[in-house]
Amino acid sequence: MEAVQTYRWTREAFEKLAEVGLVAPDARLELIDGEILQKMSPQSSQHATAVLLVAEALRSIFTPPVYTIRVQLPLALGPYSEPEPDVAVVEGAPRQYRDEHPSSAVLVVEVADASLQFDRTRKAALYARAGIPEYWIVNLLDGVLEVYRRPENDTYQQRMVLRTQDHVRPLARPEVEIAVAELLP
Repeated sequence: MEAVQTYRWTREAFEKLAEVGLVAPDARLELIDGEILQKMSPQSSQHATAVLLVAEALRSIFTPPVYTIRVQLPLALGPYSEPEPDVAVVEGAPRQYRDEHPSSAVLVVEVADASLQFDRTRKAALYARAGIPEYWIVNLLDGVLEVYRRPENDTYQQRMVLRTQDHVRPLARPEVEIAVAELLP
């Protein structure tokens, strides 16, 4: 009996699919650990509002040209992953990434409702493995901010749950405080 094998997509092959027209330009796909996954769709208005609030709050403290705020744009995390986090804070100016996507970020934020379990497991493992120092989940189901820090292998060693009355200090800008209430719709 022959064993069935799964094909593991590379970022290069994944990008080629769109380039040659095999994937529609508006397809909501991302590459996670060699698997092409369809992103949750359609996006609720609460989710969209949270993405905008997070981006707005982060833009006020992570300013160009030192940082760029990327909203739902790819990160090139190794040869087999190209996620599109809801918000990512990367070092450098936008034109620095004209020829290739950033391969790291100082902070990644996912807004989660139906995707909460996936964001806590597969996405957290991916971001930890890539050495992303800080990962936030804006948990719309519970109305909290989950903060993950200290990546080690496939996990984050520290997890904090912050409520609307709390504040968070991003690791890359510890002198600045953001009210959690500003991030929630």
